[in-house]
Amino acid sequence: MPRTLLVLNGPNLNLLGSREPATYGHETLADIQALCCRTGDALDLNIEFQQTNHEGQLIDWIHQARGRVAGIVINPAAWTHTSVAIRDALVASEVPVIEVHLSNVHKREEFRHHSFVSGIAVGVICGLGSNGYRMAIEHFAHLLKA
Repeated sequence: MPRTLLVLNGPNLNLLGSREPATYGHETLADIQALCCRTGDALDLNIEFQQTNHEGQLIDWIHQARGRVAGIVINPAAWTHTSVAIRDALVASEVPVIEVHLSNVHKREEFRHHSFVSGIAVGVICGLGSNGYRMAIEHFAHLLKA
């Protein structure tokens, strides 16, 4: 069984730390990547961390995950609410998925309450900031032990 997790991040997350800090906090994406890598190291998991503002690139990474990684942690960002293509790619990957959001999307605008990813994910974590990524990685470690 692979001991690698793919951590994927969607559009605008490259601006974390400076973009809407009241909503997303002051941590940068590099801070979150460091947290994910530390968590993975502590659990003997390899972490591949990616971010893109291009939907096709994200879909390509998901396709490449098939048969290669133990799980995908994904923050699809705005694509959560708009992309059937990302949902379909995640299903086709045949890899377990945990959806993560920094903010509590259910306390925000109505259009953010719907997710194309949630229905195919093994779990959804939102509103816990970067801790959501850590929790997702820890849960995959638990699943791999079972």
